[in-house]
Amino acid sequence: MLPARGRRLLGIAALALLPAAVLGVFFLLPVSGMLARGLVVDGSFDPGAVLDVLARPRTRRVLWFTVWSSTAATVLAVLLGLPAAYSLHRLRWPGRRLVRACLLVPFVLPTVVVGVAFRQLLGDAGPLGFLGLDGTPWAILAGLVFFNVAVVIRAVGAAWESLDSRPAEAAAALGATPAQVFRTVTWPALRPAVVSSASVVFLFCATAFGVVLTLGGLRYSSVETEIYLLTTELLDLQAAAALSIVQLLAVTALLVLAGRLRAVPDPTVRRTTSAPRRPRRSDAPQLLATAVLLVLVAAPVLTLVVGSLRVVEPGAGAGGPRTWSLENYRALSGSGDNQALLVPVTEALTTSLRIAVDATWMALLLGGLLALVLTRRSRSRTERRVRSVLDGLFMLPLGVSAVTLGFGFLITLDQPPLDLRDSSVLIPLAQALVALPLVVRTLVPVLSGVDDRLRQAAASLGAGPVRTLLTVDLPVVWRPQMCIRDRCPLLPRPSRPAHAAGGHLPPHRSPGSAQLRHGAGRLRRPGRHHGAGDAGCGAAARPLGGC
Repeated sequence: MLPARGRRLLGIAALALLPAAVLGVFFLLPVSGMLARGLVVDGSFDPGAVLDVLARPRTRRVLWFTVWSSTAATVLAVLLGLPAAYSLHRLRWPGRRLVRACLLVPFVLPTVVVGVAFRQLLGDAGPLGFLGLDGTPWAILAGLVFFNVAVVIRAVGAAWESLDSRPAEAAAALGATPAQVFRTVTWPALRPAVVSSASVVFLFCATAFGVVLTLGGLRYSSVETEIYLLTTELLDLQAAAALSIVQLLAVTALLVLAGRLRAVPDPTVRRTTSAPRRPRRSDAPQLLATAVLLVLVAAPVLTLVVGSLRVVEPGAGAGGPRTWSLENYRALSGSGDNQALLVPVTEALTTSLRIAVDATWMALLLGGLLALVLTRRSRSRTERRVRSVLDGLFMLPLGVSAVTLGFGFLITLDQPPLDLRDSSVLIPLAQALVALPLVVRTLVPVLSGVDDRLRQAAASLGAGPVRTLLTVDLPVVWRPQMCIRDRCPLLPRPSRPAHAAGGHLPPHRSPGSAQLRHGAGRLRRPGRHHGAGDAGCGAAARPLGGC
């Protein structure tokens, strides 16, 4: 019979087997095949050509622009998202749920739609056209922050919501100032979630495609857009491979650094959720920052919606006066003037919904298994290292160019039984792989917030691992959480992470004991598309793109 340590390692391997197999076949194999095509010239390995590519002035400009724009966007997203995460998850005030939903809207929108919205907002005819920001790096930076601030709000907010407020209240009662309380009590417990969300945001910004291409064109290129241009326009696979290697190495270094910064002595100690409280006068700065962020997020979306309701008056030229009309939306039932749309929008929405549903269940299945592996307490150094390796390995899809992955599919999955180039499964599978790191980063803080004594109580009452999972862990992550942008589908949203199994707790009772009593009671009860040349159809279709 295997010892306890061997059984635990075998359980980790069993849970991670399916995600690891999918990652190996549908990520590592295509990416390595694409890189081999670029690095192998006339049958021989030629790394010198890669170094020549990296020495090009344009390549250096692209790398520098990607680094500084992604860093600046990440810092701004974290600074704007932290106050909103606090006020939306730790405070209770009218309209809180509505504001939270509105701030998550940008992450649902396709990247091209975000780019078009900012072009309408910052263009010469837009409300902020007088600033002269259209076509500048600052417009790209604003689009990246707009798109990714929801990641910080959701991930950090879920972790903040699961923090026990009593240590902070005790520190304040002992005379600590709010800044001291945050620095010495809140930040050590919150740091893993902040670092995780910041690393995800940086990877999203570094691999942004639609926002950079729409707002920057060919003048300002990131690594992602440059790989696309080199692969599809110039057919320079060596240069594309060189940039992909740099991107992969940078992502690996970032994951190692993020893993070290996420370290916290014992995150389970402070993970007992308290009910949100009413705002105090000291919470005014956070509420004000949330209101400002809401205005900044609403401006591009409202500009896009208003633009879809404006049409040129009959008989006037292209630049003539405009009037209010629903004509753009009526045109969506067909293909528009001059066959501007390849298919009717209703057909495109049906296809998108089908792909999103397929990608969602794939991402949730793989991400859920991996999240279970990563959130169980490690009882040995070997377990800790195995979990650390798995955590970093499954973050790699975020940092690899989607163009590299797509071309890798075409050149490697061309032989039976993996000839899936014409299969309808390939697109949702690719989206599930890209969504997988975000699923894991969303579920891990939530599952970590579950009091481990619940699982221990379930085991002591005779529940097996599966029954414990269904009774204790599953209720925490059951409710829908958020919609991830065009390349990431729907994910589960826990309403109150550590409260889901135990409900609201009276203030005079111990949270741990109340949750244990509730869990024991449950266990005793048996059985329980193409862009169009037609501006009218396009303007009407863009607001629908986020539906």
